[in-house]
Amino acid sequence: MALAAAAVNNFKTVTKVVQTTTDVIYEAPVGFVGVILLAQCANIGSDEETLTFLHNRQVSGSTVTTEIIKDFPIPGNDTANVLSGKLVLETGDTISVSGSSNTDLKFIVSILETFNQ
Repeated sequence: MALAAAAVNNFKTVTKVVQTTTDVIYEAPVGFVGVILLAQCANIGSDEETLTFLHNRQVSGSTVTTEIIKDFPIPGNDTANVLSGKLVLETGDTISVSGSSNTDLKFIVSILETFNQ
């Protein structure tokens, strides 16, 4: 009966001011698959900045990191779509970002969490 009351799909939007250190911005929760529907980064400064966007998965006790984009240049006062399709995150998978500025890059990601029975 508790399963019937649980939400099957949850939509989330996560935003982050990108830092020069790598920060995890989302982790797929236990029992759900996270489907990234959109990922964009705006450079609100006037100078070109770079962005790195990573997928992380625990495999046999160690983290396997896959670069989705690495040191991707974003011109000043411009926005980049950093994911051309959907990205499925299994339970425990994370995504993280870092950039060349602590103030000018603003990242937004739209996620569908769906129940994984």
